[in-house]
Amino acid sequence: MEFGHIERQQLVDPRHVNTYLPRWSIGLRPNSNLDYQVGHFTPLPPLDGVLGFGGNPDGILRMEMERSMSLFQIMGDEGLVPSLEEEMKRRNAIHKLKKIVREWVQTVAYHHALPKRYLRFASGTILTYGSYGLGVHNSESDIDALCVGPCFATIEEDFFIVLRNILASRPEVSDIHCVKGAKVPLMRFKFDGISIDLPYARLKVISIPEDVDVFNPFFLKNIDDKSWKSLSGVRANRRILQLVPNVEIFQAVLRCVKLWAKKRGVYGNLLGFFGGVHLAVLSAFICQRHPTASLSALFFIFFKTFAFWPWPTPVVLQDGVAWPFIPTDKVLWMPIQLPCSPYQFCHSNIVRSTFFKIKSEFMRGHMLTKDMLRPEFDWNILFEPFPYPRKYEKFVKIFLSASDKDELGDWVGCVKSRFRCLIIKLEELLGFCDPNPTEYADVDASEPNAVFYWGLPPAMTDMINIGHVEVEFLKSTNNVYQGPTGKLKLSIVQADQLP
Repeated sequence: MEFGHIERQQLVDPRHVNTYLPRWSIGLRPNSNLDYQVGHFTPLPPLDGVLGFGGNPDGILRMEMERSMSLFQIMGDEGLVPSLEEEMKRRNAIHKLKKIVREWVQTVAYHHALPKRYLRFASGTILTYGSYGLGVHNSESDIDALCVGPCFATIEEDFFIVLRNILASRPEVSDIHCVKGAKVPLMRFKFDGISIDLPYARLKVISIPEDVDVFNPFFLKNIDDKSWKSLSGVRANRRILQLVPNVEIFQAVLRCVKLWAKKRGVYGNLLGFFGGVHLAVLSAFICQRHPTASLSALFFIFFKTFAFWPWPTPVVLQDGVAWPFIPTDKVLWMPIQLPCSPYQFCHSNIVRSTFFKIKSEFMRGHMLTKDMLRPEFDWNILFEPFPYPRKYEKFVKIFLSASDKDELGDWVGCVKSRFRCLIIKLEELLGFCDPNPTEYADVDASEPNAVFYWGLPPAMTDMINIGHVEVEFLKSTNNVYQGPTGKLKLSIVQADQLP
C-alpha cells in the first residue's frame, strides 16, 4: 500500500466561500431525476455573495443558469457524454466479459480437480471502476474492469495463461497484452473495439456473487497484497458515490474538471500529474462541502479551494468516522486519501516540477473563474490547450519504437511506468521539466513508434549530456522489462520541431 508522511494538521474548510449559489446543475430544482436536459424546473432564490457580486438576485440567477448551461454545452461539444448506442455497446461488452469469466472459473475448477460438491458453486465476476464505474466516461474512454476470481484460480497460470488464451481465441478480442510487472498486474486488450484494462483480484472463497460487496470483511479476509491493490480502485469508486450528496452533480463537475486537466496538461498519473481517482476525490470533496451549489459555482469553488490549498495537508472526504492519524516515512507532494482506506493515499507520481505546474494551473483557473458572472466571461478560455511551443524553447524528445504494433504496446507501457525516474533525473540536471502527457507518432519513421515531448527550462539544455541520460534510463527500464526490448532514443529539439 502507498502511504504518505504528513504532519497532523487541521483540514482546511474553505470558509472564503461562506454562502452557496442555487442548487442543482443549472441553478434550478427539477421535478424528476436530473438527466442533463431542461424539463420542468422550479427556480430557487439566488444566494449572492459567493463571487463577490451584488445586485439583482434575479439577474444573478439568470447569469448563473447561463454559465451552467454553457458548461453542459461544452460537454456536448467535446463528446464527454456517450450516445445511447455507445453506452449499450459498453454494457454488452461487460455482459459478455462476465460470461467469459464465469466459464473460465468452471474450466479452472475442473483442471484443479475441485470436488464435485463445490464445482457447481465456483464462480467469478467482473466489477467496473474508473471513469466507467463513476459514470463519467465518454465515447473514447476505455473501461477499467476488475476480474474477481476464487481462491483456487492463480494469477500467474490461471489468469495470465488460461484466461488470456480464452480471450485471445474470441473474435471480439484483439491487441491483447499482459502487463505483469506493473504495481497492479493486468491484461490490456480491445473487446468489440473498446479498450479494456483487466487486473485480477483473488478472494479466499469459492463462490463469488456477481455484485460482490467489496467492503464485506468476509470477502477481504487474508487476501494477498496484489489483490488488495486491485480491489482498491473498485472500493474507492463505490465509496465516493456513497459519500457525494448528489451523484449527477458530482458527475458533471468531474467531467468538467477532467476536461480542464487534459487540456492544460496536468492529467496523467504516469507522467507525474493527476490520475482519474485524484480528480474524483477532489471533485467529491467540493461537492460534499457545498451540497446545494450549482455546477458553475462548484467549478469556481474547485479552483478557489485548491489554488490556495496548504499542501501537504491531505485532502480527505468526510465519511462520519474519526480515524486516528498514523504518520509514515513516505513523502507525498499532494496527498489525497483514498476514501475506502483511512491509512492509504491515492498512488501518486507527482514530483517537484509537476507539483508547481499543477499549482500554477489551479491559480490560473481561479483567476479566470472568479470573474464568471461578468457579461464578457467565456468558459472556453479556461479550456484552452496548454501552449507548449510558446511556453518552452527546447524539449526533450523521447522516441520509442518496436518491430510491430503488439511489441510497441508492451514496450511503451513499460517505459511509461518508469517515466517518473526520468523526470526526477532531468530535474536533478536542469531544475525543472514539464512532461507533456500527449503521445505522438512519427509518420516518417519505418517502425511503429510513439513520441513524447517534454518542455525544458531555457539556457540550461547545453549543460546536459542527453546521451548519458538515455543510457542510464534505458538500463533502469531493461531491468524490469520481460519482453522483447524495443528502441529508445532521447534528443533535445527546438520548439519549431514539434509536430
